[in-house]
Amino acid sequence: MSWQDMVLAGGQWIFIIALLPSVFGKDKPALSTSLLTGAVLSVFALTFVTLSLWVSAVSTELTSFTWFLLAFQKYRAGKNRA
Repeated sequence: MSWQDMVLAGGQWIFIIALLPSVFGKDKPALSTSLLTGAVLSVFALTFVTLSLWVSAVSTELTSFTWFLLAFQKYRAGKNRA
């Protein structure tokens, strides 16, 4: 495990923590923003796997999941208003 792997993973955990108020709060980011960010982060996670940066890959995929969760919450909130 390289120091680069740990730095990248640590940054992802900070992003997850920063997203928690949005996950648990009423206000959600735009659906398109959440979907696009989640998709790009999934590609980043796959890239980290090809570089054998396993800790970064897992933490980045968790960050991606958090964005997809926000997208799901935004989608559900939109359906409830209709």
